[in-house]
Amino acid sequence: MFLIVGLGNPGREYEWSRHNLGFMLIDILAREAGIDVGRRECSSLVGRGEIEDETVKLVKPQTYMNLSGEAVGCLLRKHGLAEPKDRLLVVSDDLALPLGTIRIRERGSAGGHNGLKSIIAGVGTDEFIRLRIGIQPQHPVEDTRRFVLASFPKSDRAAVEEVLTKSVAAIRAILKDGPLKAMAEHN
Repeated sequence: MFLIVGLGNPGREYEWSRHNLGFMLIDILAREAGIDVGRRECSSLVGRGEIEDETVKLVKPQTYMNLSGEAVGCLLRKHGLAEPKDRLLVVSDDLALPLGTIRIRERGSAGGHNGLKSIIAGVGTDEFIRLRIGIQPQHPVEDTRRFVLASFPKSDRAAVEEVLTKSVAAIRAILKDGPLKAMAEHN
């Protein structure tokens, strides 16, 4: 089984926030695959199904971003996935990447992202696949927290939909061909 975790914050006020791109992507994957992400497990909303002939569990932690590692660690332990390296894929926003850009990595630091920092601490390793979706604007950001928690302006919605479409294709490539081939195709 493959755990695909989309990072975000619960609540309608965060629904279109930049920090919720992970939740948005999980919703699209679920809709396309006919998976109901509504069952509560390990402080998360989860749904199980098949994507690209791979059994997946789609996950939206409900712990808020900074505590995502608690939920992910619980799920890994519960499902006997002691080595998350090849079975965990985390989707997050990334302020260091321009809006519309995606990056797939097999491992790495949190890069200042509190959700990734929490997951690295919660699972005890930085050896897991991540799909980072860029949110960097074309202007300097003075208040990072306010920026990531703010909703995308309507003028960015087309770019957001386009990058989410690219991200779905990237996840399908990871599941079908592995992260290295997906990186060569989508980075």
